[in-house]
Amino acid sequence: MSRLADAIYRQLPVFAQNGVCTAAGYVRYRSRFSRHFDETVAHWEETASWPLERLLELQRERLDQLVRRARRFVPYYRDLPEPSEASDPSEAIRETLRTIPPLDKFAYRDQPEAFIARDVPRHQLLRGRTSGTTGTALPLWCTPETLAEEYASVWRLRRACHVHGPTTPNLTFNGNIIVPFQQTDPPFWRRSRYDHRALFSVYHMTPKNLRAYVDAVHDLPARYIEGYPSAIHLVARALLEQDRPLPAGRLDAVFTSSESLLAFQRRTIEKAFAAPVRDRYGVSEKVVSMTECPRGRLHVDMEFCIVELEVTEQTEDTETGRLLVTGLSHDATPFFRYRIGDVGTRLKQPCDCGRAGDVFLHVDGRIEDYVVTPDGRLIGRLDHIFKEQLDVAEAQILQDSKEAVEILIVPRASYDGSSERALLKEVRARLGSQIAVRIEQVGSIPREPNGKLRAVKSRVGRLAA
Repeated sequence: MSRLADAIYRQLPVFAQNGVCTAAGYVRYRSRFSRHFDETVAHWEETASWPLERLLELQRERLDQLVRRARRFVPYYRDLPEPSEASDPSEAIRETLRTIPPLDKFAYRDQPEAFIARDVPRHQLLRGRTSGTTGTALPLWCTPETLAEEYASVWRLRRACHVHGPTTPNLTFNGNIIVPFQQTDPPFWRRSRYDHRALFSVYHMTPKNLRAYVDAVHDLPARYIEGYPSAIHLVARALLEQDRPLPAGRLDAVFTSSESLLAFQRRTIEKAFAAPVRDRYGVSEKVVSMTECPRGRLHVDMEFCIVELEVTEQTEDTETGRLLVTGLSHDATPFFRYRIGDVGTRLKQPCDCGRAGDVFLHVDGRIEDYVVTPDGRLIGRLDHIFKEQLDVAEAQILQDSKEAVEILIVPRASYDGSSERALLKEVRARLGSQIAVRIEQVGSIPREPNGKLRAVKSRVGRLAA
């Protein structure tokens, strides 16, 4: 929302806020679930059972088309070599990718418009930004077809769990601010009646408020739950603590994404909701998708992307390294061999679930602590604070007590007083006015032993089993 629209929304009564959410649900539905989506998800339900050879042929065809388009229409890639002419698709894919240097985020950040295909009219592009997990929010563009194909990978997974359509009643736990922070009484959710969603606030989860969440989970119609595992886990734990787990058969599945799903979270969620958890790995750039099978392994959606590894260690059965991802659906701004920043462990043998293609045991993405507010709210997934902060190169939230947080930022040259005010506004919208906030500018932020930057480090909000 714009600042004005956000201010107006906060002042509306709950029934009017539900109306706004319903209108937003209509726009969301129309933008994602097009005829192209219907055709793609139907086709990909068929390709899910294809043997590896046919999947590689499909990948090779899509990669060749993307390279030729990029050579012709994308300034950054105008000097790409022609695709390999090898007859074997696996060999052709390797040879084609080998001629393309890996793409680092800073190369895209420095000249994002050089990646936009010149044959796509600007008015047809959908704008977005990366999640801003490290404070490095990047501008993004995609076509409606790319968005539809990303959601085809999501809905192929959901249909396999007997959730058959986007208007199936569901409960959603994500980072949208749909309940004003200052609200202290339930409901801590809003309804989008167009697509039958109940959207829960992840910013009001105090021990006291979680009783209302538990009541709502029992009372609201739903066949599945989706959202951040950290938030869903808090509700699941409250269900068990109150001895009120959902009965078996109430839900078809719980779909998690956007954060690393930890083993203890999975156990608690499945026990509380009496439904299987199915995880998905994807990114804001829409260049990679992995979806979980019943064996608990992440399968690369090969119709959508190619995933390589810069191998750093391996065993007889696995290999581990940084991911290099190539999005096969991203014709507006192609990303070839993009270093997304995450580390994965891939099996060397096929998965015994029967699905062909690359399969990962896990991807080391986002694992963070909760931030605890003075009134006891446990808040995870705070990257939305930095999503619009293009004047911030990197950021990290530190917390030693529930009364205060410190935010380290690595400023860009454009960072000024208005940048800091905008950043503080986003912090207050999610953490409230009671908590003390100190912003400190630094030259760099130390990495963890695995080389990654942890966005939140809290001594009082460690992930709890």
